[in-house]
Amino acid sequence: MNMCGHVLAAPRLILRSEGFVVLVASLWGYRHYGAPMLLVPLVLFLPDLFMVGYLASTRVGTAIYNTGHSYLAPAALWFVATVIESPGTKAAALVWAAHIGMDRALGYGLKYPDSFSNTHLGRLNLGKSSRTDK
Repeated sequence: MNMCGHVLAAPRLILRSEGFVVLVASLWGYRHYGAPMLLVPLVLFLPDLFMVGYLASTRVGTAIYNTGHSYLAPAALWFVATVIESPGTKAAALVWAAHIGMDRALGYGLKYPDSFSNTHLGRLNLGKSSRTDK
């Protein structure tokens, strides 16, 4: 980790690889539960609605975004789905986890409150061609 709080080098690659594994495992679980795969492209990006907090401020946006992009949220939803015995809710939790895994695999980590581009996996250079792991 560097002075900015970014994970670098091998640990960063491991975290991004873990995200990919979560993406694949979540989609496999979704399919295993018999949920319609045609819905995945329609709902996979719904967790990005948590970005709406950035309309208020960067600090509010960060708090809301990180709440929706932490594995704790879909894990809690999975727990509730298990208690209430709701396969549809379990499917929603799996797609939510898949979204987070996809984001992490692509390098979109949890945000720091100074900037949307500043994540625990490195600074996002949105629209720029330079590397994010300097």
